[in-house]
Amino acid sequence: MGELTHFDDHGNAVMVDVSSKDITARTAVAKGRIKVNADVMEAILNHTVKKGDVLGVARVAGIMAVKNTSSLIPMCHPLAINKCQIDFEVHKEAGGIQAVCLVKTEGKTGVEMEALTGVTVALLTVYDMCKAIDKNMEITDIFLEKKTGGKSGDIFNGKDLE
Repeated sequence: MGELTHFDDHGNAVMVDVSSKDITARTAVAKGRIKVNADVMEAILNHTVKKGDVLGVARVAGIMAVKNTSSLIPMCHPLAINKCQIDFEVHKEAGGIQAVCLVKTEGKTGVEMEALTGVTVALLTVYDMCKAIDKNMEITDIFLEKKTGGKSGDIFNGKDLE
């Protein structure tokens, strides 16, 4: 197991010093899923949810979350995001919608937390916009699918959520 880097020698929480790291291209992709019933699925697909275009609003919410990750997670560095993309894969028969968040930057630290935050907030937005139809939706399987760049190199977790 790697050394915990967010604590000093006395156990105090600290932001990691990245000043000596090289600037490199960094990418992260996170995925997650929301399980919905048939009524919610139909309302989303037919654009009949009273709060508006669910996936469109969730996409914007996820992008906003990516840009504000350092305001939400105390030890995250503020990053200049070069690209953020939120996509949805609708699995009507399975009753689920998978969100995929891609984040890119060039910097001294990675964008894994940004991708995970973006996918989570996108799914929370789907829940919020559809909770009047069903409060039993379930957000599941949020994970980092891959990351590239940085000292720890490339990581890929090809977990399929279908």
